[in-house]
Amino acid sequence: MHSFRELERHFGSVPQSLLNLLTAADKAAGRQQAFADQSPQQLETLRQVARIQSAEASNAIENIRAPKKRIEELVNQTTEPKNRSEQEIAGYRYVLDTIHANAKGIDFEPKFVEQLHGYMARFTGDTTAGHWKKLDNTVEEELPDGTKRVRFEPLPADQTPDAMDELHRRFNQEFGAGDYHFLLLAAAYVFDFTAIHPFRDGNGRMSRLITLWLLYLGDYDVGRYISLEKIIEESKETYYQALGKSTQGWREGQHDLQPWVEYFLGIINAAYAELEKRTGVVAGHGSKRQLVESFIATSLNSEFSMADIRQACPGVGDAYIKQILQELKADGVVEPQGRGRGAKWKRLRSDFFDD
Repeated sequence: MHSFRELERHFGSVPQSLLNLLTAADKAAGRQQAFADQSPQQLETLRQVARIQSAEASNAIENIRAPKKRIEELVNQTTEPKNRSEQEIAGYRYVLDTIHANAKGIDFEPKFVEQLHGYMARFTGDTTAGHWKKLDNTVEEELPDGTKRVRFEPLPADQTPDAMDELHRRFNQEFGAGDYHFLLLAAAYVFDFTAIHPFRDGNGRMSRLITLWLLYLGDYDVGRYISLEKIIEESKETYYQALGKSTQGWREGQHDLQPWVEYFLGIINAAYAELEKRTGVVAGHGSKRQLVESFIATSLNSEFSMADIRQACPGVGDAYIKQILQELKADGVVEPQGRGRGAKWKRLRSDFFDD
């Protein structure tokens, strides 16, 4: 809720880098809707894949794992969970499907956040699920040697119910007022939720499910077809770095939201870029250049290699990729970070991409 107490400080003057990301997301959302009207069957195939990837990736971030075949069976409900990890994955799938089916029909209120958290534990028998935490908790990270250290001290348990009430009240007020871009409000909510850490367990997974829920409320339904959780898992280090930078000073209301917001918007744009790659929305228009430039402009990491572009842009030859990179270099958009086959390139700005 600390972010919402000072929204003008955070979002009163939005830097150009964030404006570019917001514009890219809005344009991509419009293109997605046009494609959905034309090719619903192709999107249905993607939907089924995204469900499996989301259940697998979001739990894997928390070191909850199962064989891929078992995950597919659990998500498709052709088997029953056999152990605690499978129970967690099955519960996540249940909430995921609930949000996909009913997101806009569920009031965005604290009691329903609690209810969905309870649903997530429906197969584990955890009696603390579905209720705000009763004891203080910490956010820890496991070091390479197996030891743990505290990454962040969330809000105390006795302050959590009031904090969640305030967070929802302020979010819904700002959403209704329309003074700030919806995606900025969504990013601020997910960040404050994570900082409050309102549940004894499952806060990370709930934050990702709530992200999906919020995007539906704002008519950004890319998460139906592309797993946001998988993109977060693949950029987990950057995810924790962004959270770490933005949580500094949060308890005092002196934090900087920009690192987190930049990551949050990057995730959304990466999802749209992946959707367009899979559906051929960009390539289908006959512009391989757009496909390459879209990847460079919306990539979560400012540094990338030829191999990264090749993977993101199937069907685009190396010679053409090199030509585009040289042209963008001449325009001051990118610069090489070395020489040779595995050399990296660095994006200097994103405002060059306007489709």
